[in-house]
Amino acid sequence: MTTPRRRARHLVRRWWPVALAVPLGAAAGAGYAVVSHPSYAASAYVLVVPQNPGEAATATNFAQAYGRLAGQPQVLAVAAAETGHTRAELESLVHGTTSPDAPMIEITGTGRRPQEAAQTADAVARSLVSFANTSSRDTSVRLVTLAPAAEPDRPTTPSATLDVAVGGAAGLLVGALVMMTRRRGEAALPEAPEPVEAAGAPAEPTTPAAPRPRGEEPPAADRAGPADQADRTGQVEEAEKAEGKPGKAAAEKKSAEESPAKEKAAAGSGR
Repeated sequence: MTTPRRRARHLVRRWWPVALAVPLGAAAGAGYAVVSHPSYAASAYVLVVPQNPGEAATATNFAQAYGRLAGQPQVLAVAAAETGHTRAELESLVHGTTSPDAPMIEITGTGRRPQEAAQTADAVARSLVSFANTSSRDTSVRLVTLAPAAEPDRPTTPSATLDVAVGGAAGLLVGALVMMTRRRGEAALPEAPEPVEAAGAPAEPTTPAAPRPRGEEPPAADRAGPADQADRTGQVEEAEKAEGKPGKAAAEKKSAEESPAKEKAAAGSGR
């Protein structure tokens, strides 16, 4: 196998959780974008105008305060009757945003249709203007509608690009977690012990003795023990002595005594 193939197999074996999880996450995000309901958003703008000239800072401060009141029950109660939504529904459909350096309030309404989003934003803006102007003598500021909400051309959610990107990022995170878990599991596995060879040369296998037939008896030499063999040797020597023949031990002794004399005679003849 060539080196590029080995590298490719190593990369696949190591990174397959990420390679599998990222496409699955992106596909899940695309599926969510297809099956989810579209949502539209429209914004209306309310301006805070000071009654006395030179009080722009005061108007900005009141804009911050009225921006927080845009989602309060006293403002939403009037808008709920106009839009047909309940006050609890409007709390999740409308929110106000303010700027720290401008006396302006942005009221954003959402809905499943463009007309519904625009109507919700305009109704809450009118309700806020009416609520704030009832106390204009005390606050010295007035609220006016700067720009009504326009119907949006396209939904804000779902966004196919954003959902696919989020799904792919989630798949990447899951795949990385799976890889970390697999690495920890492989590191925790005990290593297989290496076989230990016995010291010295291996013992030669012993050849098993061939079994004898049941009717055959072992030889007499095999059946006789050491004591029996010694008795036999003694009996043979006694028989030889009785016949007048020298015993084996006497013959060995005599040959041992004659061997030095023969060696001396051979040495003298050589001189």
